[in-house]
Amino acid sequence: MGIFRSRPKRTVLVCCGTGCLANGSLEVYRELEKMVKGAGYPMKVKAAAKATGCNGLCEMGPIVKILPDDIFYCRVRVSDVEEIVRETLAGGRVVERLLYTDPAAGKKVRSHKETAFYKNQLKIALRNIGEIDPENIDDYIQRGGYRALEKALSKMKPENVIAEMEKSGLRGRGGAGFPTGRKWRHCAASDDTPRYVLCNGDEGDPGAFMDRSIMEGDPHSIIEGMVIGAYAVGSRQGFIYIRDEYSLALKNMSAAIRQAKEQGFLGESIMGSGFGFDLSIVRGGGAFVCGESSALMASIEGRVGEPRAKYIHATERGLWDKPTVLNNVETWANVPVIIDRGSDWFSSIGTGGSKGTKVFSLVGKVQNTGLIEVPMGISLRKIIFDIGGGIPGGKAFKAVQTGGPSGGCIPGSMLDLKVDFESLSGAGSMMGSGGMIVMDEDTCMVEVARYYTGFLAEESCGKCLPCREGLRRMLGILNDICAGRGRKEDVDTLLKICEALREASLCGLGKTAPNPVETTLRYFREEYLEHIRDKRCRAGVCPALTQYYIEGSLCRGCGLCAKNCPAGAITGKPGEKYTIDPDLCIKCGRCRQVCKFGAVGIGGGAAV
Repeated sequence: MGIFRSRPKRTVLVCCGTGCLANGSLEVYRELEKMVKGAGYPMKVKAAAKATGCNGLCEMGPIVKILPDDIFYCRVRVSDVEEIVRETLAGGRVVERLLYTDPAAGKKVRSHKETAFYKNQLKIALRNIGEIDPENIDDYIQRGGYRALEKALSKMKPENVIAEMEKSGLRGRGGAGFPTGRKWRHCAASDDTPRYVLCNGDEGDPGAFMDRSIMEGDPHSIIEGMVIGAYAVGSRQGFIYIRDEYSLALKNMSAAIRQAKEQGFLGESIMGSGFGFDLSIVRGGGAFVCGESSALMASIEGRVGEPRAKYIHATERGLWDKPTVLNNVETWANVPVIIDRGSDWFSSIGTGGSKGTKVFSLVGKVQNTGLIEVPMGISLRKIIFDIGGGIPGGKAFKAVQTGGPSGGCIPGSMLDLKVDFESLSGAGSMMGSGGMIVMDEDTCMVEVARYYTGFLAEESCGKCLPCREGLRRMLGILNDICAGRGRKEDVDTLLKICEALREASLCGLGKTAPNPVETTLRYFREEYLEHIRDKRCRAGVCPALTQYYIEGSLCRGCGLCAKNCPAGAITGKPGEKYTIDPDLCIKCGRCRQVCKFGAVGIGGGAAV
C-alpha cells in the first residue's frame, strides 16, 4: 500500500451505473474507449476512458465527465462520441449542445460543480462514486482508499476504534438509526465467539437505489469499513447480503473482494498486522422482509427469512446465535472516512442528534431525479426545490414520502422541516434507508396509502397475526374507499387498526406499516372525506370517483383534447365547445394534461 499511481493527464469518465446503462452508456463508453485508443486525431494530451458508478443526476444520463478540464456532458449518445473526441479531446473545445442547462440559473454550465443539484450536496458516503472505476482497486487507493484501515491496524487498538465511532455520533443508515459505536461496543463486550460482521444490501424499497449505487460504484469503501468494524469487535468472518436482482452490484462487489484478497486487505494477517478477516457474499431471496435484521440472518443461515422477537439482541445472539454486528451499506461506507479524518470532523456536520450526511434517492414529481447526499438538518424545501429543481410542469408541490413504503407522507405546509432522525419521526415519518418520493397536485393521497398498504400486505411474512391480518383489513377498507364504497366509520376503523399494528406486530415492518395511512389521515383527512362523503377524487386518480368534463367558458375549441383522446370520447368542432361522453371516457386524464387553457375539470364519479 502507499503506492499511488498518477492518472492520465486527461480522463474521460462515463457513468455506467444502472440508470445510465439502461440509456446506453456502456455503448458510449466502448465507443469512447475505442476512439481514444486509435482516434485518428492528433491528441494534445494523453487521454483514457473509464467506466464509473452513478453520478447522481440520473435524469440527465448518460453522463460523461472530462478531467481535469471539468467538463460535464449530459444525455450523450454513441453518435456524439466522434464529436467529443474531435472537438474536446483533440481540439480543446467544448461541445456546447451537450452541456447541462441548469434550471435554477436558466443557462448552460460547463462544470457539474456549478449546478444547483451538485453544489448543495456534501458527499461522504458517495465521495468516490462517479470519480473512479469500481472494478479497479488502484483507483480506490489513489483517492486514499485503505488508508483508514492501515491507520486502524497500525496505530489504534480495537477499543480506540470503537471510541472513535461513538464520538463521531454515526447512527445506522438502514432505518432504525441505532448508534453505530454503541452497537459495536455491545458486540465486542460479549464473551462468546465467533463473532460476525454483516452488511445489509437487501434494498427493497420502491424508488430506492442508494445502497445499490454504492455497491456498484464504490465497493471497496464497504469492504474497508467492514474490515475496520471486524477489527474493532474481534470478528474473523463477515457476510454481505445483496438483493438478488442487483446483478451489477453482485458483479462489482465480487470483483472487489477478489482484488482485496489479492492485495492483502482481506485474508490472514491483513497488511502484516496479524489480524485476519474474510468476506463472503450471500444472495438475497427476493423477499422485502429479508431487509429486517433477524430475517436477514435467518436467510444467511439457509432458513426461511422470518423475523424473530427483538428481546434478543443480535449483538448477543445473532447469526448462528453468535454475537453479530449488522450495518447497512451506507453505514459501512462512512466508517473509513471517520477513522481517516477523525470523529470531530464528522460530528461537526449535521445536528445534535443526527451527525454527518444522508444519502437519498430523490424520485417522483421533481425536475432533477437522482442520487443525492446532503448534511443532516437540511430542509425538505432545499432538497426538493434547490437540489431537485422543483416540480415539473408548473404543478404545485403536495407531499413527500420519506423512509420507504413504511414511511410517512409530509405535506407542503411542512417544507421547512429539517431532515434528521428526530424531526422526521416527529412528523410521523422516518429516515428509513433513504427513499424520498415527491408528489404533486395530481397525486391522490388515499391512493398513495392504498398502494403502500398493498405493497406491505404482499411483502408481510405472515408470521404474526397483527401484521398479516391487520394489513389485509386495512387494504380492504382502502380499496373500498377508492372504489366509492367507503363509509364514514372507515376512518376510525383505519386508525384503530394502525394502533394495533404498531403495538402488537413482531418486527419493524409491522410496527411502521401504519405510517402511510396515519400521516395521510393526519395531513390529508379532507381527501378521505371527499372520497367517502362526496364520492369524488380531487386528483382524478380513482376512476370510480372521477368524471372529466369541459368547462365551456374556458374551452377555446382548439380540438387538442379530442386529438389526444385514445377512446374517441371527445367530440366537437374547431372554434366551438368540445364535450366528453362519460360512457366512452376511460378516465386516463390525457385531455386534462394536453389542454392549454385549463378547460378540463374533474368532478365526482357516478353514484355507487
